[in-house]
Amino acid sequence: MRLRGRGFTARGDPESEIPPAFAFDLLRLSGTDTTSWPYRRRRAARESVFAARRLSAPRVLCPSTTEVGVVREWLTWASVGMEGVVFKRLDDAYRPSVRGWQKYKVRETSEAIVGAITGSLAVPRTLLLGRYDTEGRFQYVGRTTTLAQAAGAAVTGLLAAGRRGHPWTGWSFSAGWGSRETLNVTLVEPELVGEVGVDVARDASGRWRHPARRHRARPDLSPTDIAPPVARRFSSGRQ
Repeated sequence: MRLRGRGFTARGDPESEIPPAFAFDLLRLSGTDTTSWPYRRRRAARESVFAARRLSAPRVLCPSTTEVGVVREWLTWASVGMEGVVFKRLDDAYRPSVRGWQKYKVRETSEAIVGAITGSLAVPRTLLLGRYDTEGRFQYVGRTTTLAQAAGAAVTGLLAAGRRGHPWTGWSFSAGWGSRETLNVTLVEPELVGEVGVDVARDASGRWRHPARRHRARPDLSPTDIAPPVARRFSSGRQ
């Protein structure tokens, strides 16, 4: 299970800037390599370490369960930062660089305004999305996955090239969360609202950490109908 840190930099209090450190696994214990141990044993050892050393916040023992009902309850906690759950076999050893776990992400439907695209107006490849904040500033919140040909064709006639004074003029956009690569984008007038499917993972400024899946255009909605982003701190540098 993964919880995202919320509000840890919002108050300006130095103590509030320390994010939680979640212990997901235990790969070494007192000089002993534990990667060959089954997960059940590694989990028990991790719990013993926390108890013996009386570890507390910001160190957190990641919750674990084998009860389906408990997992279902966890998946209702998206509003407080629950991103999803990870499934591990109790008898599995730890295998570096091998995807032996399964992840289920909490997803939701949301709306945002198209402010730029990659590709061209004739053949858009991805949509860069934004929302107006409470002070009327158009803030970037994320981008879509690559559009299928039919989806791109459906959007083309609904987009207009950005005019002088576009709120994102001079901005650069990261190619991905944590990436230093920037995107080559074409600004469009922030008029078209789109419905997208997103997981609930956000960065500290409220942007979606993972690409959104385009569902459909919402020409029935106005940009002023869209709720503002939930910003947790001021950000700088690339968008």
